[in-house]
Amino acid sequence: MNYGFVIDARKCIGCHACTVACKSENQVPLGVNRTWVKYVEKGTFPDTRRYFTVLRCNHCAEPPCVDICPVEALQKRPDGIVDFDSRRCIGCKACAQACPYNALYIDPDTHTSAKCNYCAHRKEVGLQPACVTICPQQAIVSGDLDDPSSKIAALVASERTVVRKPEKGTSPKLYYINGDGASLDPLQAPLQDAYHWSAQTRGVGHFAGKGKSAPGIEKRTHAAPSAGPKVRRVYDIASKGAVWGWEVPAYVTAKAVSSGVFLVFFALLMIFRQDLSASLQWASWAVSLVFLALTGGFLVKDLDRPDRFSSVMLRPQFGSWLVRGGLTITGYGALLALWGVGKFLQVPLLEAVSLWGGALFALVTAIYTAFLFGAAKGRDFWQSPMLLVHMLLNSLLAGGSAMLLIGFGTGASVELSDLLTHMLVVGFGLHIAVMLIELFGKHPSVQAERAAEIIREGSLKNQFWVGSFFAGNLVPMVLALVSSDPFLLAFAALLGLCGVFYTEKVWVQAPQRIPLS
Repeated sequence: MNYGFVIDARKCIGCHACTVACKSENQVPLGVNRTWVKYVEKGTFPDTRRYFTVLRCNHCAEPPCVDICPVEALQKRPDGIVDFDSRRCIGCKACAQACPYNALYIDPDTHTSAKCNYCAHRKEVGLQPACVTICPQQAIVSGDLDDPSSKIAALVASERTVVRKPEKGTSPKLYYINGDGASLDPLQAPLQDAYHWSAQTRGVGHFAGKGKSAPGIEKRTHAAPSAGPKVRRVYDIASKGAVWGWEVPAYVTAKAVSSGVFLVFFALLMIFRQDLSASLQWASWAVSLVFLALTGGFLVKDLDRPDRFSSVMLRPQFGSWLVRGGLTITGYGALLALWGVGKFLQVPLLEAVSLWGGALFALVTAIYTAFLFGAAKGRDFWQSPMLLVHMLLNSLLAGGSAMLLIGFGTGASVELSDLLTHMLVVGFGLHIAVMLIELFGKHPSVQAERAAEIIREGSLKNQFWVGSFFAGNLVPMVLALVSSDPFLLAFAALLGLCGVFYTEKVWVQAPQRIPLS
């Protein structure tokens, strides 16, 4: 078995019977949808035409949502259906970032991910999915794509069909006959200031069931040149907004401080051979440990089902970078604790082993988020090869800034302060260069370019240019370069830490403001 769908756009009349049947059959709450109909209009009155496009899960042959899920709440069945188990879901929302088709949502009642599951409970007793049964035009066809005698296999073989975003390599199994490019590509029919249901701001995305308003998708998304100015979206579901909220940049920043402080601490001891005072060593250890605890706290806070957090360790899906990251953080925390024990009990061997092991785990802790973001195939901007360097530099900047403050607090020598200051100057310079390359360099897709535009000149431009670029990088670099005053250097270090947070905030938010459907 290899189940799939065909949507025959020649027959669809936009009646929404499939949406209603799906909601009724699966008890889908208000405000979210497993299948929906999008309206796109072309032309100028009276020479206009309206196109109807049914959107839903594509039941990919290579589903990225399954790969990124840390607890196997999503799985691809032997019959090709991509199903979910809400009893396992921890509400991390990584699947929503991985899906290029906007198919997943957070159920506002259960606070777990859900999507079209091909009405698997009906298929198992020999029935068709509810949407197929209800469609008055028989515009939705389901069946076994590998059975040459099936209607769906005959349609795919004989008709000219298209799929959404084939460049993602997910091998989607939702085929469109006479599919309209402007309807299937969200950037060809840009979001307007208003269309039907566009004003819904509660019960969607990251804010589902939390009684908060969700920030919208960037309205300044320009149409692709091929679409022309007369293509407009007139009916669609509400934007899910930012699926990952402030907790994710806060977690990345806390992780950067923890891993960065220990990496700088290791470098000062083993590379630069600095004679560090006991108070500075203990303070560095304590800061690393505290911010590692904050990292875990922000991670749990971002979950919509924090009561299930232990599932990441108790029933992990080891292919997910969420699990690998969790194991890395756990190992890093254990080695930090061992270093503290070795230092306190004055066991040199234990202290040395945990120092080297802790540095290795700190390095992986600093950069693993780049691989996690890279697994989110729905967000092209995060697919940048520079993201690994970006994450490493952010950790070193956060660690160097925090270490400079620790040094002032523990009475470090002028020589050590000068060394840290010079390291920060180089770090800020490299970080500025990497950010500019990420924003002004060539991007692999239009979606990635749009995200960069949002940061450079869109709704996040003030946060980036003021909070990240000038106040968070350029000003502290200049202060560290021209001043030796401890108070000014401490101020520069504080600005550097704020700059790390603002940088991660805009890097997390910008791709989420690009519509996926």
